[in-house]
Amino acid sequence: MELQADLHTHTIASGHAFSTVKEMASAAAAAGLQLLGITDHGVNMPGGPHEYYFSQLLTLPDEIEGVRILKGVEANIIDSNGNLDMPVEILSRLDLVLAGFHAGCGFPSGAPVEVNTAAMIAAIKNPFVHIIAHPGNPEFPVDIDRVVAAAREEGKVLEINNNSFKHSRPGSAPRCQLLARLAARQGVMVALNSDAHSCYSVGQCEESIGVAKSAGIRDDFVLNVSAGRVLEYLSAGKLPQMVRKIS
Repeated sequence: MELQADLHTHTIASGHAFSTVKEMASAAAAAGLQLLGITDHGVNMPGGPHEYYFSQLLTLPDEIEGVRILKGVEANIIDSNGNLDMPVEILSRLDLVLAGFHAGCGFPSGAPVEVNTAAMIAAIKNPFVHIIAHPGNPEFPVDIDRVVAAAREEGKVLEINNNSFKHSRPGSAPRCQLLARLAARQGVMVALNSDAHSCYSVGQCEESIGVAKSAGIRDDFVLNVSAGRVLEYLSAGKLPQMVRKIS
């Protein structure tokens, strides 16, 4: 399985990452990627960017080092209604919106599974959200069956996050594996992303690819196997029902 896009990466603007946009784009080009999502953290992240950053992000070239740049955000889910820590007027202008839970960013840690699940499903239904970031995070446990079913119903994409198997979110692997199996069974599209916080990790999704393959997820249900598929999905904001059928 070869990926043409990495849709979840962070630059120095996130406050705890280490590379510039140009360095990330150069690394993407070296990895043979066609698309790169610059998705720095939403404004509630400690040490992260101000909303002005995202307004200026839109002024960057659409292509750097021969790689098309998708200007986005990894926003924080902040309440049970699926609201995010970003102004709607900015979300509406970005190419790519990921949404997920992070400690200390507005959503309470230690909430019951039912509360976390309701909030994540509401975020799936949020019209500005394209991808749910690291839904297997054990710090914010959810009912994965219900989350996968909601993603299928709403035509949204769930992420299998490579960084969750390496440096972040210990204990994610069993939940990510379950999500992958359910996604394969229900015909839900997934994105396999690096969650790179430096240029040295861009495009490195080996663990996520392995989980997807083991679960039986076919290439045509991996969003970022095809750059064209990514762009088509982002332009529509939702997967057509016919794409989600298992042949």
